Amino acid sequence: PSFTLIVDSDLRDLWAYLRSLEPASRASQEHELPFYLRWRFLLVFWKWLFFEQGPFVADSARSAQLNRGAYLTRALGHCGECHTPRNFLGGAKQDRFLAGEKDVAPNLTPTRLKSWADAHLKGFLTTGLNPEGDVPAKEMGEVIANTTSKLAPQDLDAVVAYLRSLPPLPEPAK
Repeated sequence: PSFTLIVDSDLRDLWAYLRSLEPASRASQEHELPFYLRWRFLLVFWKWLFFEQGPFVADSARSAQLNRGAYLTRALGHCGECHTPRNFLGGAKQDRFLAGEKDVAPNLTPTRLKSWADAHLKGFLTTGLNPEGDVPAKEMGEVIANTTSKLAPQDLDAVVAYLRSLPPLPEPAK
């Protein structure tokens, strides 16, 4: 659902980049899903309930920096896919956007990030070390190594500004 927000120009650039890479030598693997999740026709109903198609639209009430941060966080970074809790059908609980999920991903709203200075947050997104000297879980470590550590400084500033602008939501129940 996050990737539908990617604007066409970025999608074309991404496709051109991917086409420039050498093909992988490993053959595609079959999906390892339970039989009931292989029924593709069920996606029609899931999409009807949870999917909104369309590119990101800037909010005219927000600054260019906040809109850039929102676009990077919501679309290209698709942070909500891990940091937003899901309901029993796998749909994102939008009223808890980026509020984290117990044992899955931490809260990214000001509730959790208020104790981190901007420099700490930027440092974490570029080096993977939090203010206490700890490192993230494997998946977030890969995100940092392959994505956020490569952000331009102004894009990193935009992501931090956007996260700071979110409504503070309580930590997930333990």
